[in-house]
Amino acid sequence: MKLLFIGDVVGEHACLFLQKRLPAIRRELGADITVINGENSADGNGITRHSARMLSDAGADVITTGNHAFQRRKELPLFESAHILRPANYPDACPGHGVTVLDMGACRAAIVNLQGVLFMESLRNPFDEMDAILQTLDTPIIFVDFHAEATSEKRAMGYYLAGRVTAVIGTHTHVQTADACILAGHTGYLTDVGMTGTADSVLGIDKQTAIDRLHLHLPIPYQEAEGACVINGVIVECDKITGKCNKITALIMN
Repeated sequence: MKLLFIGDVVGEHACLFLQKRLPAIRRELGADITVINGENSADGNGITRHSARMLSDAGADVITTGNHAFQRRKELPLFESAHILRPANYPDACPGHGVTVLDMGACRAAIVNLQGVLFMESLRNPFDEMDAILQTLDTPIIFVDFHAEATSEKRAMGYYLAGRVTAVIGTHTHVQTADACILAGHTGYLTDVGMTGTADSVLGIDKQTAIDRLHLHLPIPYQEAEGACVINGVIVECDKITGKCNKITALIMN
């Protein structure tokens, strides 16, 4: 089985680009499942019904999110969908859920969305949360989107889950790391998958806007950059019976 994971999509410009490119990429790679992190898919960050529909139309089987999941209050009903996730360690009273299981016919695959707590919001401990989730799953094929700021927390989670899940893929920092590997001979790992958006930008944001905010500390709203896009992703190949990752390959595609 092959899972294609696409990094944080930044703005409608990137959504449109995915709609054009992703169907062919899925065919070329032979992806059985496509997961896309869409927490920045709406212009200005967050996710909307419009941006979620664009990602689904592009080929997303599951959409994960992160700290911007609830950025737009009127869009909270989105998370009633079984295939749009918010981090599982958010309070139980929050709308939505952090785990979904896809029936693939010959097997079932679980997608888990977690958020780190180091340099981010104070949520339930993601390590304990993952332990609890594993008690509820009846499939060995388990993919985790760990949306976290600190590389140390992501690495720690990878080793913590080594041998217990198929893959731990980091999101949030929008810069793809060069450490794709298989931990404990079983679990695919990548600290951060990167982003999908305008390459000539600051993490998908217009360069001058980002410079002015950081240099001059001006309260300028973020503005998505326009121009040629890049897709950052990773493909994980695993055994359908054991859930063991056999190969993990980071991807950068124009």
